[in-house]
Amino acid sequence: MDRSKVQVLYDACSAIFSQEGLTTFRQIQYLKNLLDKIEAIDVGIDESGTSDSPMSSPESGGSRGLLCAQAFSEITYIHIHECDHFSMGVFCLPAGKVFPLHDHPGMTVFSKVLYGSVHVKAYDWITLDASGCPTRGLGSKVMDGTMKAPEEPSVLFPRSGGNIHCFTALTPCAILDVLSPPYSEDFGRPSTYFSDFPIPSLPGYAWLEEKPLPDDLIVKGAPYLGPPLAAECDVCECGFRNYV
Repeated sequence: MDRSKVQVLYDACSAIFSQEGLTTFRQIQYLKNLLDKIEAIDVGIDESGTSDSPMSSPESGGSRGLLCAQAFSEITYIHIHECDHFSMGVFCLPAGKVFPLHDHPGMTVFSKVLYGSVHVKAYDWITLDASGCPTRGLGSKVMDGTMKAPEEPSVLFPRSGGNIHCFTALTPCAILDVLSPPYSEDFGRPSTYFSDFPIPSLPGYAWLEEKPLPDDLIVKGAPYLGPPLAAECDVCECGFRNYV
């Protein structure tokens, strides 16, 4: 039986991120190519559905067994998988919703816009404190523009590529994220939120300060309705030997 696109991505992530050492450029490009092939339908989302309920059905204008892309009224997270090495999930944002400025400590993050368009503002730290995880300091803006489907996936790294970023949905949109390693309070990888204060005398730079979890940030959960995942992968049989 043919594996689903999500299964192929999961198998590759499992093989690559479970190894010791840094992820290579070849592996990063390989994962980007796999993400680039995934569409909303592959993760159980009906992009064209018009139901007023996130769970679609033929009677309500969508497809049975899929989530309706147009029906999310709040930021919604579809959890696909999480283990010690990586996590996979989809953020669905209604038009106008903002996911505030936050970081990805020590992580490599792959993001693919499945449908719609989103404005992204992203920074990297200019200086780091002794711990490598500052709560305030000078940031350099690395992006202030739009990402939209079907553009190729983006990749950010622990210290480059826009590790601190925020999203503003310009249209209803969905973003498939792969994080390695995943967030973990126990292992010193909490999610931290920031305020940014642009510096007029230094265009492209801003002062960043940690702030509490925003009171108005609401993230709901929705079930993953895509093809089921087989949680184990034999690297040799799956064909990822050359990428490990």
